[in-house]
Amino acid sequence: MRDLLSQIRSCTLCASHLPLGPKPVIRVSSASKILVVGQAPGTKVHASGIPWDDLSGKELRRWLDVGADTFYDTDYFGIMPMGLCYPGRGKSGDLPPRIECAPTWHAQVLNEMPQIELVLLIGQYAQKYYLGKEKEPTLTATVRKYEAFLPRFFPLVHPSPRNKIWQKKNPWFEEVVVPELRNRVHAIL
Repeated sequence: MRDLLSQIRSCTLCASHLPLGPKPVIRVSSASKILVVGQAPGTKVHASGIPWDDLSGKELRRWLDVGADTFYDTDYFGIMPMGLCYPGRGKSGDLPPRIECAPTWHAQVLNEMPQIELVLLIGQYAQKYYLGKEKEPTLTATVRKYEAFLPRFFPLVHPSPRNKIWQKKNPWFEEVVVPELRNRVHAIL
């Protein structure tokens, strides 16, 4: 795993497309039990090098009912986004994750993580990549149908403050999905 992480952190595969340059953000170990697969680092995470080091991460940890010490302990949680580097800004927010990362690195990393019991698929990019044709036509429908993907995968909406409106329109998420997520996470931990 150490050699693989060194290769990933030296990756320049899509450097010409990255406005802030390559700075892969990944935290995993062979002992990780839960893998968090998100979208891509934002500018704050790019600067700090710490995944989920923002308001989205604070909300995700609330959903999981775990503190930062547990969340950042790679014996418990591995963190590997679909795009490992900040992709840049688009018209309505950050650009999608670079398409080169997941096919290049994800399978190699997962091969080194035999203890993974649960993969949290956060957002449409992770769900499309890992669930393929099994995912529903919309993110909302996929998250609502989360039980169909268990015990391996748990699809989630992104915990961004921008998704507060979605959460208000879908109270079932906080009432049903979050408690089940917490139960599964705590059972594994």
